[in-house]
Order: sequence, then C-alpha cells, then structure tokens
Amino acid sequence: MKFLIFAIVYPIIWITSRLPMSILYLKSDVSFFILYYLIGYRKKVVTSNLKAAFPDKTEKEIKSISKKFFQHFTDLIFESIKSFSISEKEIKKRYQYTNTEIIDKLTKEGKNIALVGSHQANWEWAFGLPLFVDISCLGAYTKIQNKYFEKVIYNSRIRFGYNGCPTGLFNNQLQERFKTKQQSLYMLLSDQSPMPIKTRHWATFLNNFVPVHTGAETIAKKFNLAVVNINTTKIKRGYYTSDLQLITTSPNDFENYDLTEKYLKITEAHIAKQPEFYLWSHKRFKHKGKYDDWLKLKKKTK
Repeated sequence: MKFLIFAIVYPIIWITSRLPMSILYLKSDVSFFILYYLIGYRKKVVTSNLKAAFPDKTEKEIKSISKKFFQHFTDLIFESIKSFSISEKEIKKRYQYTNTEIIDKLTKEGKNIALVGSHQANWEWAFGLPLFVDISCLGAYTKIQNKYFEKVIYNSRIRFGYNGCPTGLFNNQLQERFKTKQQSLYMLLSDQSPMPIKTRHWATFLNNFVPVHTGAETIAKKFNLAVVNINTTKIKRGYYTSDLQLITTSPNDFENYDLTEKYLKITEAHIAKQPEFYLWSHKRFKHKGKYDDWLKLKKKTK
C-alpha cells in the first residue's frame, strides 16, 4: 500500500516541483483560498496561539496576522515541493546568508558548531547552507514512515552537501563524528513543544510558561560546541535572508539552562518582528498549566 501511494503521489510532486515559481505561487494562492476560506484548516489553533503569544494585540491585529500566516503557509508548502528540483543557482539567489564569516572563523579555529534556529519563515531551504560555508553540515529531522517518500526526500536534501539524520539516531551520529574527528556543524531547531514527561526545564516563551527543549544546550556543553543562532527573515515572496549570530564559544561558562533561555529570548525577539511567518499551526502551548503535574511526576521518578 505504501508503494502504491508513493507511485501515485510522487510523480505529481515531481512534476509540480519542475514548474516555475510564478506558477507555484498561483497554485499557492488557490490553496490559500481553499484552506483559509473553505476548509478553515486549523484556524482556531492559529488564533488561539496568537492570542496566547500576543495578549496585547487587538482582535483585528490577530486576524490580520492569522491571514498572512496562512498565505505564507501555503507558499511554504510549494517552496518545499520546489526543493525536489531547485537548482544551485536558484537556491543561492533566493536563500542567502549574512555573517557567514562567523562560521568561517570558527571553522578555521577547529571548532565544532551547534547552529540553533526556529520554525520561522522558511527552514526547509536551509539545506543549501553547505554552498556558503566550508564545513560538514548535519541536521536532525523527523523520519517519514513511508520508506519510499523518506528516500526521495532525503536525497533531495543532500544534493548540495547537507547531511540529514533521523532524530532518533542523531546522538549516535554526533558521537561517531567526534570519534572520527570529523569537524561538523550541527543544525538544531529547538522551538518545538516537548512532552512534559521528556522535558528537563520550563521557561516563559512567547508569554507562556511551557516545557522547552534543552537538547541543544546539553549537546553543546557535552561536546564543547560553539553555539551560533540562525534567524531567517522573509524579504519578499520566495526570497529569504538568514542572519548568523554568535551566542558563545564557551557553552560551559553558562549556568544550567541559561543558554537555553538566551536562545529563547533571541527567538522571541525575531518572531515579534515578523509574527506572520512563524509556524503557528501546531498547538504551541498545549502543556501550559501542567507545571505542577510535571513536578509531581518528576518527584515520583527520582
């Protein structure tokens, strides 16, 4: 059944990916109309997230951000499809980086790097990073259950030298690279909402006290990685710039979770500049109010 689904769907995706961006954005406009006006796909979730994140904004402002988000969301879907066939020339034109000299300097110093970012603007096209820096790049991703789709998606991401690794195998891959002394940059998106049972730390993120991922900090401290933040800004439709900002070259100088807190503050500030381009379609604050339950659970498991 999985192969049958792949055999039917993939040719459509492949053909679609070959279309010019102008045509893809026309398709995006149609998809936006269907999702937003006819289906109402996750509109309640997006509105709820925005109200929780920006309690001072008016209903009119929330509605405006929500609508712009869905317009961007459908663009992102078709930009992701374009990833299957986008050329090196086009990815360089549409997705650029500032301050890459930070990576260059750390690379020359022999440093391994944790590149921390968020689901802002377009994170899918970040697989073009190896075209701009001279260091092996490895990123964690969620593996797709359909092995046929998994293979073609993986192959599309590694075309420009980017290395992908399923989340469950990421730590093993990282340790193997250190054993073989392979200098690397590890890309980690750490703004998702973890399950309380798996979390070690709670923090205020976007005006809500919630469990947060601390994996990037843990890895940085364990392997003494330089930590660099990546913030992506949407310049105009189909064009992005990712700004690189050095957070620290000495992660172990930070008290526990201070590095995570600093990352969250940087991420919040960037989201506030372009809130319509953040990924609001998932329940960002679903564990809000469960801190006391988490404390009880933590005491039981000690």
